[in-house]
Amino acid sequence: MGVPRRAAPVFGADRLGPNDDDLTSQFDGEPLGQRIIMHGRVLEADGRPVPNTLIEIWQANAAGRYADRADPAFMPLDPNFIGAGRCATDFEGRYEFKTIMPAAYAGPIGTMFRPSHIHFSIFGRSLSERLITQCYFEGDPLVERDAIIQAIPDPKGRDRLIAHFDHEATPESSGGPESALSFRWDIVLRGPVATPMED
Repeated sequence: MGVPRRAAPVFGADRLGPNDDDLTSQFDGEPLGQRIIMHGRVLEADGRPVPNTLIEIWQANAAGRYADRADPAFMPLDPNFIGAGRCATDFEGRYEFKTIMPAAYAGPIGTMFRPSHIHFSIFGRSLSERLITQCYFEGDPLVERDAIIQAIPDPKGRDRLIAHFDHEATPESSGGPESALSFRWDIVLRGPVATPMED
């Protein structure tokens, strides 16, 4: 896919604790930004679920900054958000993370802003190697201007990298810190409808 490699969440691995799938509760304070729930399933090409698959995510914070020494540090860090988490898929191939909507951020000098996105790493017994990809969010106007996703020649392949708002899975709430929007993104490992992965 030609995605620039950022280190997988090793930059926060020593600080991850029992709330690995809840990136909003890894610190005592509240992280900044819109809370979201990212969920979906890991599937084979024929729709069979892939259980016991380790999924790791890493992302920028609500200001567009990674907690990574490689980040150029244009935007501020959030002391209550490391931007890294992990979980294992269940028997039905389901995964779920609670996190913060990452902000768009400026690329290298002379390039456009990158759209909001979350990096995913997938590894399990059914895979011979670790797979890395990233998902974007429906309705983001920067997606159609992003050189990375547009490098995928098949429009259907690009569509398979878009997470969709899931109204039914968004909890009813009167507001407050537990309010969260839900997005669904399924990952297909192989076959003609496979999710595009990094080379």
